[in-house]
Amino acid sequence: MTPRRRWGLGALALPALAGLVLLGSTFALAGPGPVVREYWVAAVPVTWNVVPNGRNAIEGETFPRDETTLRTIVYKRYTKNWGRPLRDDPNVSGDNDGIPGPLLRARVGETILVHFKNLDNEFERSHSMHFHGVEYRFGSDGAYIPGFSGKGANVKPGETFTYRLVAGRDSAGVWPYHDHSPSMTDSIHGGMYGALSILGRDETPPDREFVVYFGSLLDFKTINGRAFVGNTPVYRAKVGETVQWDVLAIGDDHHTFHVHGHRWLTPGRVSEDTRTIGPAESFPVRWKEDAPGTWLYHCHVEDHMMNGMIALYRVEPR
Repeated sequence: MTPRRRWGLGALALPALAGLVLLGSTFALAGPGPVVREYWVAAVPVTWNVVPNGRNAIEGETFPRDETTLRTIVYKRYTKNWGRPLRDDPNVSGDNDGIPGPLLRARVGETILVHFKNLDNEFERSHSMHFHGVEYRFGSDGAYIPGFSGKGANVKPGETFTYRLVAGRDSAGVWPYHDHSPSMTDSIHGGMYGALSILGRDETPPDREFVVYFGSLLDFKTINGRAFVGNTPVYRAKVGETVQWDVLAIGDDHHTFHVHGHRWLTPGRVSEDTRTIGPAESFPVRWKEDAPGTWLYHCHVEDHMMNGMIALYRVEPR
C-alpha cells in the first residue's frame, strides 16, 4: 500500500476583516472582503450513556445501565438565536448529540463569531468556551482568572456571550475547545469539549471528515464519549474519497492513534500508522481511500483499548 497524502499546512497572509458573511454553512454576500462565520452554541444538560447497548461486542462483557450513565452538561449547536438544536453533517462529525460538542469549521483568513448561551438550569453552574489555535483579544479568551477575566470566562445560567475569533495564517489544522470557567474541571470530566477544524486558504475540503476525541468518562476510556465496539463511532467512506481524521485528546492521559490497514505521511514525509497524542494536543491526517473492508481504529495503549477506546471504520468499494 502506498503512503497517503497528509494534510499540508500553509503560511498564509491574513487580510483585513470585512465583507462576506457566512451563517453556519450558508454564504451571504455583503460586499468585497473575507468571510465572517457565525455559530450558535449552548451548554445544555443531558443524560449520557457511555455504553448505550450495554456490552463490549468483541469481548462479550456486559454492563448494567446504572454503571454507564450520568447526567452532565455538553455543548450543542443551534440555529440562529438558539432557535432549535441542529443536526451535523453525518459525513463530518456525527449528530450533534453532545460529546464531543459540534465540529466548528472555518478557513484561514475568516472571522469566527461563536454566540454562546448557558442553558445549564440543572447544575446551575457558570460555563464558557476557550478555543485553541486561533487569534482573539483577551475578552474572548474564555478562561476564568479572578479579578481579570470578563463575562466571557464566567457565563452564568441564562446569560450569553459572543466570542470573536480570527483564523490566522498559522491556524490551519484541528484544535480543541472546552469549558474554562470556574466549572472547568467538572465540565471537562463530564464531556464539555469539542473541535475546531480550519482549512488553509486554498485547501480543498475532504469528502469525509471524522472526529476522534480520546477521553475518559466514569471508569471507561472513550472515543467521542462512548466505549467499546458497538457504541463507539462507526465511520464510513468509499474507495476514491479523500478522508480526513481529526484526532484530539482531553484529560490526563497520553494515547496512540492507530488505523488498521492504512498509513499517512508525517510533516517530515515519513510514513506512519500510529501517532502519540497528549492532553489538549490535536492533529489532522488525510489520505485518498483505496482499501475496502471493515477496519479497526483505536488507541494502541493496550489498557485504554481494552477499556473502551476501540471502534470500526468501514470502507466500501467504489
